[in-house]
Amino acid sequence: MYFLQADSSGISRLMFIGTLGMLILAIGIIVFVIFHQRKVIRYQAQMKRLETEKQQILLNASIRFQEEERQRIAADLHDDAGPLLATARLYLNENLVNQEKAQQLQSIFSAKQIIDDAILLIRNISHSLMPPTLKNFGLESATSDLFQKISGSGSLNASARFHDYRERLKVEQELLVFRIIQELVNNIIKHSNAGFIHLTQNANANNLYLRLHHDGKGIVQAEFDKLNHSAQGLGLKNIASRMKVLNGRIFFEIDPSQTYYKITLEIPKENII
Repeated sequence: MYFLQADSSGISRLMFIGTLGMLILAIGIIVFVIFHQRKVIRYQAQMKRLETEKQQILLNASIRFQEEERQRIAADLHDDAGPLLATARLYLNENLVNQEKAQQLQSIFSAKQIIDDAILLIRNISHSLMPPTLKNFGLESATSDLFQKISGSGSLNASARFHDYRERLKVEQELLVFRIIQELVNNIIKHSNAGFIHLTQNANANNLYLRLHHDGKGIVQAEFDKLNHSAQGLGLKNIASRMKVLNGRIFFEIDPSQTYYKITLEIPKENII
């Protein structure tokens, strides 16, 4: 009888210890889950804050770029077109009717030349806003023309090849893509010391791809992302802001052979006309 009581008491003690252990384990798991969830929430909040800051930087860069463009155009009109038209007005003043015929003809001819110069200047400003080749013939022609001019300058070997650009982007989207290509090419020419630059175009069912290859100094994705979170690299921020408008993505890579860099633009076909 005594042994039965002792066994019963031992079993009860073991059950109590086991129950207590399970309770402690359950509490530990609950505490771990709570702390883990809090950590995840803090991490997500931090990532959201960083993304918000990045978008604000891109927005500020885009606004600053647009403001610089407006100031440049205003300066061109004020400093160049304004004086030309003012000079033409001097030749066509109210005293013109009192001049001798030969002098009148000379004044009119001089005014015409000045007005022609002003028209050419304004046309050049207009072309800088919307290149006529891009407007009339599309992205493929404008890009090919750009690369032909670069190659013709003798500074480096440049070429562009479009494989299946059968459906054009909308005009305003083609302009965004063309400006991105221009900015990338200008950066390569200015900073990379490249010997060649080559662009290819491909597409699949969902996306349009444009790839720039060059053998100069370049950057990889981590460096591009870092510059987009800093106050530097206005040109790259302009590129990123334009890609955001296109709902596209851009990738900076170096070939495994370490011999050339590749920049890929991925543009959803939802932007196709």
